[in-house]
Amino acid sequence: MHFEYYMPTRLIFGRGRLKELSEFSFPGDKALIIITHGQSMRSLGYLGSVIEALRIAGVESVVYDHIFPNPSDIQIMGAAELARNEKCNMIIGLGGGSAIDAAKATALMVNNPGTYWDYAKFGKEPEEKILPVIAIPTTSGTGSETNPWCIITNQETKEKIAFGNPRSFPILSVIDPELMLSVPPHLTAYQGMEAFFHAVEGYLTNIAEPISDTYALDAIRRISQFLPMAAADGTNLQAREEMALAAMQSGIVAGLAGCMAEYAMEHVLSIYYPQLPHGAGMIALAIPYFTFLLEKERKKTEIRFTDMAHVMGWPGEKPEEFIDALKVLIREIGMSELHLSDWGINAADAELLSSESFETLGFLYDSDTEQPLQSGNACIIRGSVN
Repeated sequence: MHFEYYMPTRLIFGRGRLKELSEFSFPGDKALIIITHGQSMRSLGYLGSVIEALRIAGVESVVYDHIFPNPSDIQIMGAAELARNEKCNMIIGLGGGSAIDAAKATALMVNNPGTYWDYAKFGKEPEEKILPVIAIPTTSGTGSETNPWCIITNQETKEKIAFGNPRSFPILSVIDPELMLSVPPHLTAYQGMEAFFHAVEGYLTNIAEPISDTYALDAIRRISQFLPMAAADGTNLQAREEMALAAMQSGIVAGLAGCMAEYAMEHVLSIYYPQLPHGAGMIALAIPYFTFLLEKERKKTEIRFTDMAHVMGWPGEKPEEFIDALKVLIREIGMSELHLSDWGINAADAELLSSESFETLGFLYDSDTEQPLQSGNACIIRGSVN
């Protein structure tokens, strides 16, 4: 048995703990705060609270609010230019996964030459310091606050590629469930299932390790129990707290064990159809994908499928119970009628999308089985449209 565990991020977790941000010993005196394009961070008071906490700590700040869902390299280079011009020496990501991913990518590009793709696609090592990142999530989804990965889109080449470096772990993540109370039901469901699938894929991948397994099973159990509550009643603070913890756990799993082909397939969908939320795409793909995976690799996967079914409250006597449990969970969060066609995705595009997925993120297919799953990709996408 061989594995490594590296988790340098200081996690501050709990209700109301954003108030403690001003007590942190910051690594710089001026922060670029990255938020998504929209009014929620301002109207809900979250941005104001962060700016005030920084002020109390003697830290100046400037805001970059031109980040959209599935952030692009153009947006990242704009944020990096602003940080350079304003002489910012740390980056704060406030919001969901898009804001936190953008913060990590910006932290890479402020001092380093070239483009994001030089590092993410072509493997160039950063020559200069990656600025320290502080993550403040306001959703329970990606878990980006607990790992070094950021995923950025190149709309010109239709690529969505991750960069991760030991130096791009956030130095601090403040996980305050009270910041998640305003997320509407459908986004709560999408984001919660994104965390769920990160945990599931991390548990099934062939590079899973004991620590990631522990976090993965507990996140699967927690989400199965509390996501329906959070989606039904967003003011249920206990459910929000449990989901925040589960997202944190699944983010660690993604950092340790990675993801699989479902993740790769969905990412190419959201490149071609950028309005498709990542979690929604994964929900739509899930039943065909995991059914296909179990049928193709039964001997390799059946024990882990029964493990997951068991923590979801089923007997865990046969692996098919996981598929049944997943169907029930999707129904309980009101997503059983969700289809890729809701976002204009056509079954006729399945061959192109599956081919692009394999070309762009083919290495993730090697995490599924001993042999890549390329042969089934189009069938999975086609079957998820209707």
